[in-house]
Amino acid sequence: MPSGEFCDSHEICYRSPVLTDAIDLSQLRRVLVIKLRHHGDVLLTSPVFSTLKNHAPHLKIDALLYQDTAEMLTLHPAIEEIHTIDRAWKRAGALTQVQQEWALLSRLRSKRYDLVIHLSEHPRGAWVKRLTGARYGVARRLGNRNWWWQNSFTHLFPWAPGNTRHTVEIHLDALRRIGLQPDLTERRLVLEPGTDAKRHISKILAARGLGAKTFIHLHPTSRWLFKCWAEDKMTALMQALQAQGHTLAVSSAPDARELAMLERILRPLTQPVVNLGGQLTLKQLAALTAQAKLFIGVDSAPMHIAAAMQTPVLALFGPSGDKEWGPWMVPHRLITSDHPCRPCGQDGCGGGKISECLTTLPVERVLQAVGGLLSGA
Repeated sequence: MPSGEFCDSHEICYRSPVLTDAIDLSQLRRVLVIKLRHHGDVLLTSPVFSTLKNHAPHLKIDALLYQDTAEMLTLHPAIEEIHTIDRAWKRAGALTQVQQEWALLSRLRSKRYDLVIHLSEHPRGAWVKRLTGARYGVARRLGNRNWWWQNSFTHLFPWAPGNTRHTVEIHLDALRRIGLQPDLTERRLVLEPGTDAKRHISKILAARGLGAKTFIHLHPTSRWLFKCWAEDKMTALMQALQAQGHTLAVSSAPDARELAMLERILRPLTQPVVNLGGQLTLKQLAALTAQAKLFIGVDSAPMHIAAAMQTPVLALFGPSGDKEWGPWMVPHRLITSDHPCRPCGQDGCGGGKISECLTTLPVERVLQAVGGLLSGA
């Protein structure tokens, strides 16, 4: 087989004959994939690891993430080891930060990576590529304005800004650039809750007499307040769902602002819900939503978690781009407004933390979408 051609078990090659600088994965031993972003962004990299492992099973594939996002990829069957950066290093003083950074760099250098795949614009990725001595490096093209970045990597893939392609596909462009074309079945999100999380959720549900696929999971909050629907409308939706006979389980992050928002939403309800606000780890959240018959939420990490668990998703989108960040490869409905200014990506209208394109979405539209998803229509 010519260098750079990668074929599946049926000898079907996925390499363009015009790509002259494809990387021969059979000659590599260890790969590092870097994603220094938020929880949902990290989960959306999971198909990169799966695809690499499927096409080159011999590879040892590691990840470099922020420590608080690691749960998104721990237990991923294609990942050998996860290295983490603690955001608290900066607050611990200059000496402690230098010590921690040096220890991390030493660990990375000891792995002798052949290839570094950097999936964000964080400058640390360029430094890691240079300082680890990896032969190859792949990253997003930033343009001629950043010659140092361009010279840090051997392969650069283009990126069309705006709400045009899903983030998963943009991540996979890093593999396409080196000659690997992902199959459609390889592009699904991968999130493994683990035995402990599954057991914990099973106990919670059993204590409330709930079985699998007998309840709707709602996660109405987000750390980004401008992504949240109007609280009174979320309350009205829950009341309507309960009136239809649905059992509801609700969750939120342990953040004080999110807990306060959830309390205001739930206060007017006259029927009980399974309130797990602030009580679940990310793995437990995944185990919970895997048991739900439907997930309802906004553009947030829990929405992506539900998609990874193949639970049907109803997502309300405002200023963020649904084509770029919508539920991936799962039955879903998107609720958006027809405001010509969306998706603007702004922190609420005029920076006011409240997005009119979200707050004006009617409860009736959401209820209709719930019915369509549950009936499979």
